[in-house]
Amino acid sequence: MSDDDLDALGLLHDPVRRSLYEAVAGGGGEVGRQEAAEAAGVSRTLAGHHLDKLVEAGLLESGFRPQERKGPGSGRPAKVYRRAAGERSVSLPPRDYGTLASVLAGVVDALGAEEQAEHAARQAGERLGRRGGGRPVEEVLRERGYEPYAEGAVLRMRNCPFHVLSREQPLLVCSMNLALCQGLLDGLGDDPGRARLDPRPGECCVALSKTNED
Repeated sequence: MSDDDLDALGLLHDPVRRSLYEAVAGGGGEVGRQEAAEAAGVSRTLAGHHLDKLVEAGLLESGFRPQERKGPGSGRPAKVYRRAAGERSVSLPPRDYGTLASVLAGVVDALGAEEQAEHAARQAGERLGRRGGGRPVEEVLRERGYEPYAEGAVLRMRNCPFHVLSREQPLLVCSMNLALCQGLLDGLGDDPGRARLDPRPGECCVALSKTNED
């Protein structure tokens, strides 16, 4: 954990900044100042000030949305915001679980133990599900950092809790993530067949259908 991590996360103690961050992160893409301001219930000017502070801290990234109209009178491109790709973590004293996870993933790959790893992930998911107390799977996934959202008959997840590791071992991590989600459904007394691999850029590789037949 660095001082920058503490400073960045400290910004989110402000309720306005936290609301704006959640509005952008929950938008699933690029969010304009006006849209973020309306979600947080503040003025566009105030939203712009706080959003730019979040960009400076590395929690958000900014860019400009191309204007549909070109030439004189088209106005300036609209500034938009999206969640930053980097990760922030805080623990006292600092701990490095990511390196150990990377080593273990490498061992699984070297030993060809993918099947055993998927089995262990499913068992871990089942334990999480049993501790879920019969709550909807969306609530449990949200607590685990998946950021689920509904899209028609599909429940998708905006965030992959294992994003850093998935860049090193995508096939292994995605298969274990699927097994974990299937185990979670099973532990909740739900149909594990609802979970399937359906990767999208910038989102979790797993999606859940409303029923196994969807």
